[in-house]
Amino acid sequence: MTEKNTGSYEVIVIGGGPAGLSAALVLGRARRRTLVVDAGEPRNAPAAHMHGYLSRDGMPPGELLAVGREEIARYGVELVRDRAVDVSRGTDFAVALASGRHVHARRLVIATGLKDELPEVPGVAERFGRDVLHCPYCHGWEVRDQAFGVLATTALSVHQALMVSQWSKDVTFFLHEVAESDLSDDDLRRLAAAGVKVVPGGVAGLVIEDDRLTGVRLADGTLHAREVLFVAPRAVPQTGLLEKLGADLQETPFGAYPVVDPTGLTSVPGVWAVGNAMGFSEQVINAAAGGYRAGAFINGELLFTDLDAAP
Repeated sequence: MTEKNTGSYEVIVIGGGPAGLSAALVLGRARRRTLVVDAGEPRNAPAAHMHGYLSRDGMPPGELLAVGREEIARYGVELVRDRAVDVSRGTDFAVALASGRHVHARRLVIATGLKDELPEVPGVAERFGRDVLHCPYCHGWEVRDQAFGVLATTALSVHQALMVSQWSKDVTFFLHEVAESDLSDDDLRRLAAAGVKVVPGGVAGLVIEDDRLTGVRLADGTLHAREVLFVAPRAVPQTGLLEKLGADLQETPFGAYPVVDPTGLTSVPGVWAVGNAMGFSEQVINAAAGGYRAGAFINGELLFTDLDAAP
């Protein structure tokens, strides 16, 4: 980890999660002078384990990142614990860090991810990542066959209720902020076919006993015994730096994300977006793969740029 106040690099990677570290690993192995700026705020920090990553299933997310940091260091990649607060584009890219340091690079990788804004129901934030969950592919196996609840915040929550029924046949769908009239005939038919019980009314809070979820209490006082609650956080893409650079964004049901090509290249020449910085559904394994792809493409692009500029 460097403590220099200034520096010039071939590539700066902003974000030290799986996507950013994977890009940095490829670039380091390609002998590119690379800096990773890591604010240390991974999206999956509340989770005790990650799943679905071949050969790493069940590994704590923090352990994966620690191993990744060790690996990039072997190839001379520098990593600084800092936050990128500003970025501009001239003959190269200038990045201002919260510490006051200014660094420059020929290419940028934006791997700043997204933040999850949880429903404002008492108990949800405190239990998130334990028995309040959002992704059945991430945690469904571990809570299989338990009594599930699903908290509806939009009509899209129907999809979540239907999906989790693959892992339990005891699913209650709490409409909470959704009116039953907002559900289509197809929604109601599918929920019935999946055996999902639909409960109208707002949720007032969770019941916790002996450090575990035991129930969901409605605003009218009704208590429903549940062991697991699935929620759909509102995704907030961290696109501030991309916006400063003038990158094109596109609206999706999960927020505005940059327009990218298959390698992660944004509409700004020389700037790539990877991981959850470019899409809502990038799980750890997808994010790492996207970082690898971007890193390999950036190395090749730099190589041919230099060869074409040679006398």
